[in-house]
Amino acid sequence: MDKVAEFIRITKKLNEMDIIPLLMGSVGLEVVTGEDWDAQDLDIHVPGDERGWEAPPKLSIHNWEKIVEIMISIGYTLVDLHEHEFSNGELSVEFGIMDTLPEFAGVPLEDLEIHQEGDIKYYLLTKSQYLAVYEASSLDSYRADQNNNKDLRKIDFLKGVIDK
Repeated sequence: MDKVAEFIRITKKLNEMDIIPLLMGSVGLEVVTGEDWDAQDLDIHVPGDERGWEAPPKLSIHNWEKIVEIMISIGYTLVDLHEHEFSNGELSVEFGIMDTLPEFAGVPLEDLEIHQEGDIKYYLLTKSQYLAVYEASSLDSYRADQNNNKDLRKIDFLKGVIDK
């Protein structure tokens, strides 16, 4: 499945609700760098409670009920409320909260770059912003246990291309 095309399909529906999502994770990094990072899922961040995981799952993402309706209408099932994860049997899509970026990785929301494909709008991090996110993620014990080698490869790659 073309994960970028699926992101655009989901984004079109989110835009209809006046939500401009942020493409995160390996898929976003692939778009920014042109490198294949063997993305396993799709990470989409949307506006939400800046407390992140501390807020109740049903309240942490703004317009959550409408997002659930959209995802169900296009063939996804909610598989994990706490992780805000959906699956269509072929692809896992996880929603995160973009409002946690400033505190988590020092990336101000006003610095996010908006991208447009036709009438579809979304945010995408720069290479430097991705580096800040992956460096912050590498300090997280859960993520370090799960993805440390992949994240460290991404950090090394980003440092190399940013330094050039």
